[in-house]
This record gives sequence, structure tokens and C-alpha cells, in this order.
Amino acid sequence: MDGQEENVTKHEQLLQHIEQLKVGSKISVRGLARELGVSEGTAYRAVKEAENFGLVVTKERIGTVRIEKRPRGMTEQLTFADVVTIVEGHVLGGSDGLAKPLHKYVIGAMKEQAMARYIDAGSLLIVGNRDNAHSLALEQGAGVLITGGFGTSREVRVMADELGLPIISSRHDTFTVASMINRAIFDRLIKKKIMLVEDIIGQKPRLQVLKVTSSAADFHLLVSETGEHRFPVVDEWNRVIGIVSLKDVSELKEDQSIEKCVVRRPITASLQTSLASAAQIMTWEGIDFLPIVDRNRKLIASVTRKEVLQAMRDAQKQPQLGETFDHLIWNGFAEERGEQNELFFHGFIIPQMATDLGTISEGVLLNVMTQAGRRAAWDVTGNDHMVDNITTYFVRPVQIEDQILVRPIILETSRRTCKMDIVITRDGNVVCKAVMTLQSIDHA
Repeated sequence: MDGQEENVTKHEQLLQHIEQLKVGSKISVRGLARELGVSEGTAYRAVKEAENFGLVVTKERIGTVRIEKRPRGMTEQLTFADVVTIVEGHVLGGSDGLAKPLHKYVIGAMKEQAMARYIDAGSLLIVGNRDNAHSLALEQGAGVLITGGFGTSREVRVMADELGLPIISSRHDTFTVASMINRAIFDRLIKKKIMLVEDIIGQKPRLQVLKVTSSAADFHLLVSETGEHRFPVVDEWNRVIGIVSLKDVSELKEDQSIEKCVVRRPITASLQTSLASAAQIMTWEGIDFLPIVDRNRKLIASVTRKEVLQAMRDAQKQPQLGETFDHLIWNGFAEERGEQNELFFHGFIIPQMATDLGTISEGVLLNVMTQAGRRAAWDVTGNDHMVDNITTYFVRPVQIEDQILVRPIILETSRRTCKMDIVITRDGNVVCKAVMTLQSIDHA
């Protein structure tokens, strides 16, 4: 056990050492191991974890370098270094500017005089082997991406080095690299919209904790100071060992220890857990309190179901950024009401929904039924739901350009669950059916 504690401590020391290094410092596994007196394997694991945290990056022909960790709010903005990776390119010059953010890209399919109107500082000119256009972009404060695997003149490379503006070459054509960059931008926009536990932790006050040696009087004092009714219990290393609530200590005398009342081995989450996942964990486990821990199970903060759900509702009010497959599939469906105000949906099967055989993918049909069921459950209960279980029956094939009708039929609703049939028809004939149970993530 002592050896395990020592390894954990060494690992943390390495990460803290890396975090304290000056931005731009070069890092080697061998140098770290020698400097802090650890094995090269331990140093390597720390460097890889630092890379996952965004503290360091490994660059071709340069090595591992300490970088400034970008805030969560900036993760949607590409840098020129990101572009090099995305387009499978290599840098011809101006490598000092790889960390600069990319504001927009411009396709140079015009004369230089017309091109100048669209190029400004922080942009990226995508163009072929046109040395004059390369020089023009650098003079305007923009980077250059040369397509087709071409290079550039020595004078342009020298200018790029002097100005700290990257010249990148990629073997792909202009259309392909533009599509690659555009896809990466949308992927980051989607990631930005997905809120993590990390996004709401910074707004919380200082965390209050108890030890196993704490008394019922200590618990009641925290209740009166904070207004909370449950607290994490930690050991001497601040690692979470349990949770204790007002109900747990209700029969204890004031001077009695809470040790026997602690609920051991609690469910926990990390800073990188999405809010949706946190909500599902609390729903499935029937808990309203979730300690947030680091990689060594040391307590960072805690969240409640109420806090998570409120943050998710606030996120849904933000403008839509990027489109996931769920959005792309559902875009072609319209919502209507029946004679008794029941909800149903209709739409057309587009080519992207098809398999190689020309029929609609069963996965797409399942996605359509799931989305229809969740919308119908929201319409009836006003709560967000997740699918608990679903049984599907695929009766007839559906082809491209067929018009289908999706009709959710509510069978039973309660505070926690919603049960329904989902029927998909084409020209009045049933093509697919599902029996679905959804669980509310909003119930108290």
C-alpha cells in the first residue's frame, strides 16, 4: 500500500512539475526521469497524461513542448498546428506561428488583386503553387496552405520565418482540404455545445467535507452553515471514501462518530464527464449527489441532480452549433397533431439513410423511433427522458424517397417512466414497430 501511495505521489509531482514549466519549454522523458529521480516508464506516463490534459504537445522534428492550456470556451477555434494535422501536411516555414489561432480560410481561386480584399490577419489562404499569392498572404498577416503537394520559393520561406506565419504544404487538392477543415470546425462547435461537469464546477462555492472521525455535531454544524443535507467523506489524502446524509445521522447522538453511517464506495464522476452522462448516472443509480474526483480519486467538487439539470436546460437555450447525426437524420421530419391532439411525425427517406442494398438502415430507423419517442414523452410530461429499453420489429423494407409516418402511442406514464409503442407506416402499411420504455431524468 505504501508503494502505491509513493507511485501516486511521484506521478502527481511529475504533472505538477510539467505544469510549472515555462510555455515553450522542451520536455524529454529521459530528462524528467533523471531530474525527479523516477523511472522512465513513470515519466512517460506523466507526459502522456499531460498531453491528454492539453499541457504539452508533441511536434514533428521538434519534440514534446510545454504549451498554454486553452480554456474550454476556446476549444472550438483551430490553430495553424491543428490545420497541419487535419490536412496531413508538413510545414515549409514559419513554424513559430503554428500556435496562432485560425479565424477563417480563403480559397485563392482568383487573381492576386481580387484576392487581397479577402485576406486579413489570422486567416489562411488555400492556394496552389503560386509564389506571388504566397507572398501576398504573408504581407497581409495570413498563413498559407499550398495544395497538391507543391512547395514554394526560398524567398517566401524566409519571409514566413521572419513574420512567424506558417507555410503548410498538403498533398490533397483544394476541395479536399477545405472540406477537412470545415468538418473539423463543425466537430469543435459540437464539442463546445456539449457541456461537461467542468463547466459548472467553477461557479460553485468552496466544498465542505467530513472525515470518518467527524461527529454528528460536526455534520449538523455544516448543515446550518451551508444549507446542504449531504456531504462527501474523505480520508487524510482527500480521497473520497463515502457520502453521509441527514437521514443517515438522524439517530446519532451529537458526540457520536459518523463512521458507521457513511455510505461507502459512492458513485463518482470526473471533470470531463458530460452533464448528460452525469444526469443518466444519477437517474440509473437513484442518487441526487455526485462527488467529482480527479484521476487519483481525490475530491475536487460535487454536483447535485438539480444543478446538472438546470445547466442542461440553459445549454438547450443557446444557439445551435454544428449538426450531429441525430440532427441530420431528424431534419427531414415534420411534426403534426392528430384529431385528439396526439403527436406524430412524417418525412422522406433520403439517400444518406440507405444501406448498400438501397433500403433504409435499421440503425437509422431505430434513431428515428427513439427521437420520436423522446419528443412524445416531453410533450406529455414536460420532462427530458432517456431510453431505458426498446424492443423493435422490422416488418417490411423501406426504400429511398419513401414517405413514412412515425406515430408514438403513449401506453403509460408515471413520475419516473413513460412506456409507449412506436409505429412506422408507409402508405398505411406497418413497416416497423417498437415497444419502448423511457426514464425521466427530471424527476426529484
